[in-house]
Amino acid sequence: MEITVEAVKEIRARTGAGVLDCRKALAEAKGDMEAAVRLLREKGLAEAAKRADREARDGRIEVYVHPGNRVAAMVELNCETDFVGRTEGFISLSHELAMQVTAANPRFLTPADVPAEILEERRAEYRSEVEGSKPPHIVEQIVEGKLKKFYEEACLLEQPYIRDPERKVKNLITEVAAQVGENIVVRRFARFELGA
Repeated sequence: MEITVEAVKEIRARTGAGVLDCRKALAEAKGDMEAAVRLLREKGLAEAAKRADREARDGRIEVYVHPGNRVAAMVELNCETDFVGRTEGFISLSHELAMQVTAANPRFLTPADVPAEILEERRAEYRSEVEGSKPPHIVEQIVEGKLKKFYEEACLLEQPYIRDPERKVKNLITEVAAQVGENIVVRRFARFELGA
């Protein structure tokens, strides 16, 4: 099976991986473009996970003001070097995250950032909704499922991405981190709404 230059270019455009990595992935996938993209993403995500503990202190602060000037968001997105902080992919990611904050109004960055008292309130609320009508072991499963849904609404990194609800925001960040080869971290964010 021959691997064409056009196929390598297409895979490279879709994943941002190097030419040799694209060629190897195509060979391993026996010419199947989708399988090659999957292989590269898996490899990139694994490499991104290895870099997750590296310090990210460079980057940018992105501001997005929604048309009409009634809602705005500010996001601090960090990477390891100023070079990556100036790349098109990183800048685009920071803009997308600021739009996400504006549109989806997250309250926290991660589930670990949710205060214990809010979690206990939610647990008690969810438990009271189903207690008495379900067996105790089922009640706990339902409470955990509802908490997961709460995290998807309230935590930025757990939210479905506004442009593709099949992906979570944290997956979008990991994909860009895999493309640029550096750790990327959302440090903080703020959302402003007129009159709120």
